[in-house]
Amino acid sequence: MQATSDTVVSIDYTLTDNDGEVIDTSEGREPLAYLHGHGNIIPGLEKALEGKSEGDELEVKVEPEEGYGPHRQELVQTVSMEAFAGIDKVEPGMKFNAESAQGPLVVTVTKIEGEQVTIDANHDLAGKELNFAVTVRDIREATDAEKEAGQVTG
Repeated sequence: MQATSDTVVSIDYTLTDNDGEVIDTSEGREPLAYLHGHGNIIPGLEKALEGKSEGDELEVKVEPEEGYGPHRQELVQTVSMEAFAGIDKVEPGMKFNAESAQGPLVVTVTKIEGEQVTIDANHDLAGKELNFAVTVRDIREATDAEKEAGQVTG
């Protein structure tokens, strides 16, 4: 069986940056199972897996446009420390849930200068090339419930 739309594909993977640093891996865990053709994984990886079969191994470099998108400067802004009322100590690297005109999003504190806090709503991997080493472990037909839900349900 091949990875095509409406199949459940299970993969082992290791994701690294361009310096070879591991960002994420399924090593020591169950393989990642996703519903192929439904946008459940980043587009560049899903495209590379299209047509692959159980046992196939591949290395894939995903450009930002096919990953988490380019880093968008308009998603970086400076706000007053007052926006963090009730938080004992705000530090770079902290993440917060925020509301925007487009709905909820996660922001990361990147810099603090006096009472001004710079936050970034870009995904942590936005603007980065992603390097995947992948082994296809299993492929099966999706159930009707999975197809309806648009994701693996079991």
